[in-house]
Amino acid sequence: MNDKISCKEFKNGRIFTGRLPHGVDLVQSIEDFCKDASINMATFSLIGALSSITIGSYDQKQQVYVSFSKNAHLEIVSCTGNVSIKDGSPMVHAHIVLADIDGKIFGGHLFSESIIFAGEIKIQELSGEQLERKYDTTTGLMLWNI
Repeated sequence: MNDKISCKEFKNGRIFTGRLPHGVDLVQSIEDFCKDASINMATFSLIGALSSITIGSYDQKQQVYVSFSKNAHLEIVSCTGNVSIKDGSPMVHAHIVLADIDGKIFGGHLFSESIIFAGEIKIQELSGEQLERKYDTTTGLMLWNI
């Protein structure tokens, strides 16, 4: 077992800042943008609001994601993630923190079927050796091939 951080060096590429589309899936909209812009590696952050969400957490014992969906108007307090390649296409990996109308905060791993009400995003493209998502037998997760 390696007890050191596994890293590769990247250079900053193009920077995109924009408005998220209303009424569509958040994860899919980022993946579609990256595909259209030929972005294979990136980091991103966004703020805004969702009209419904699907989020979850990874159960380390069972090695599966446990998720739930909720139809509610929620403010995105913070959402950060990255884009890499899986099976030849851009794949989003993101975590999100949300607040309801009463200020209750919760969050987790972001899944598709999280519908955008409004939002703004910053995408920082990375250039260097492409990282690809591969299944890791130790954790049961899709991790970078570092």
